[in-house]
Amino acid sequence: MTALAQTKTRLGLLSLVVSVALVAIKFYAYHLTRSQVVLTDALESIINIFTSGFALYSLYLAALPKDENHPYGHGKIEYLSVGFEGALIFMAGAYILYSATGSLLHPHAVDRPGWGVALLATTAVANLGLGLYLVRQGKALKSVALAGDGQHLYIDALTSIVSSGALLLVAATGVVRIDGGAALLLGGFILVNGGRMVGRSVAGLMDETDTAVVTEVIAELQAHRRAPWIDVHNLRVQRYGANLHIDCHMQMPYYYSLEHVHTELHDIEELIRAKFAVEVEMFVHADPCTFAACSLCRMADCPVRAHPFERAVVWDLHNAVRNERHRL
Repeated sequence: MTALAQTKTRLGLLSLVVSVALVAIKFYAYHLTRSQVVLTDALESIINIFTSGFALYSLYLAALPKDENHPYGHGKIEYLSVGFEGALIFMAGAYILYSATGSLLHPHAVDRPGWGVALLATTAVANLGLGLYLVRQGKALKSVALAGDGQHLYIDALTSIVSSGALLLVAATGVVRIDGGAALLLGGFILVNGGRMVGRSVAGLMDETDTAVVTEVIAELQAHRRAPWIDVHNLRVQRYGANLHIDCHMQMPYYYSLEHVHTELHDIEELIRAKFAVEVEMFVHADPCTFAACSLCRMADCPVRAHPFERAVVWDLHNAVRNERHRL
């Protein structure tokens, strides 16, 4: 296992251990208070244990090397992890809405709200700190599983803060329906966020274009563009966990030898690999130029030029991804 994979695994294990400890605290807070909003918070948090465990397993699988059955690696499992987490959160939100509706219609007294506030505030601080840390590390390590797990903990901290506020209001006003109303609002919030996580998972599994990464690739090619790189098109980027698979078509002078073309393509691939801190697998398909490309070709000493150079096409997100050669 690489150092990067070990770091991800340690973070995933940390999330799992903290989730178990905080869920125990929240259920103890419910035992003391018998508050619906505290139960809502605890039920949402118990999902953390299952999702953190699955995220840890997905990080282990994502770190496995390529094999005959998985030629692009195992990184896609991280998107499945996010979808699994989102689905569980969505189901928890639906149940919480059902339970909170009953509590709102038939409210009951809240016991020892002070203890509930103290315990939930403790869990909120822990979840907020760890959640923000995991989101930051997930982005730095290009791990959607870690980032998704961190976002869930961050959301869990927000629910604990709202739950604490509801208990304080109940204690201050004596209106017990505030407890059920707050639980109802939290249930809706949890439901929406679970749905969003499922949407991100589906987008990743369906290879939805990562606009930011594609823009970076195009900008790097444009910044280091050489005259023989006449035109680039059909540029695509697929993400497999942290790793990237990039392919494109590059139009080059048709009279170049195979060795010369190979050297140019190798330079392009190395240029892009050096740009990203993750593993990049890049394939460039070479297309021979045609006389129709002369007007946008900057080859100064071209021996077969049929038309004078007019202007170069600036590669950007709108033209480099199209599956067609550029024309003036």
